[in-house]
Amino acid sequence: MRAFRFGVTNGTVGDLATWTAAARQAESLGYATFLLPDTTRTPAPLPALAAAAAVTSTLHVGTWVLCDPLRNPRQLAWEAAGLQEWSGGRFELGIGAGRPDAEADCAALGVPFGSPGERIARLTETLDLLRDRLPGTRIMVAASGPRLLALAARRADIVAFGWAPTTDAAAARERIEIVRTTAGHRDLELATGLVAVGEGEHPWLARMGTDAATLAAQGAITVLTGSAREMADELQRRRDALGLAYWTVPAGSVEAFAPVVEALAGR
Repeated sequence: MRAFRFGVTNGTVGDLATWTAAARQAESLGYATFLLPDTTRTPAPLPALAAAAAVTSTLHVGTWVLCDPLRNPRQLAWEAAGLQEWSGGRFELGIGAGRPDAEADCAALGVPFGSPGERIARLTETLDLLRDRLPGTRIMVAASGPRLLALAARRADIVAFGWAPTTDAAAARERIEIVRTTAGHRDLELATGLVAVGEGEHPWLARMGTDAATLAAQGAITVLTGSAREMADELQRRRDALGLAYWTVPAGSVEAFAPVVEALAGR
């Protein structure tokens, strides 16, 4: 059973001072990783993560996750190697075939998005190249469908599961079993993100016509509610049942979730 790790995904970067202060806060609260999404609406991930690494000493920085079609894989390997060296080995590279709305980002940058099959084939080649050129760098692959899950199981160090906010333990187990069956004896870290912590205001869920309390009552594993002790106990049950030990939270929940991090990180 892997020890718990916790990360913060921060897509509301603000200015440099705000960004670096957020990184220092995450480190001081015991989070393991500080993560940036990959969209044309946020700063380019690698320079921003270099800034976060420069003001911290133990915090790992990473991408959650790079859209493979947006980048030349050889250039990515070159830049990632530099960030790994300058961060003292604290960079974790997360990558995927591209979420559906990434097609607009590709159009904005003048690069082809490709069909699902083309993107999976390209990601396979990218992962082979990264494995060859980035020894020692932990690589995470985000996946949701069976083909990508199987690819992640064969190539990744960390598998980040993408699923709907309503996903319950039974639905999650089906996808996790694909990874376990394909991975065989490979020792993988299994990761996923919480979309909401606590029962307060969560605008993104409100836009979907739901809230954290409703999802929790339905058994969704994408939210946590209750006291810090109750949330910690629930995460332990989920790890025991599903093997999910690496959890991320949105930047807006970094303080609310900190007592859970204190209780479980590294255990």
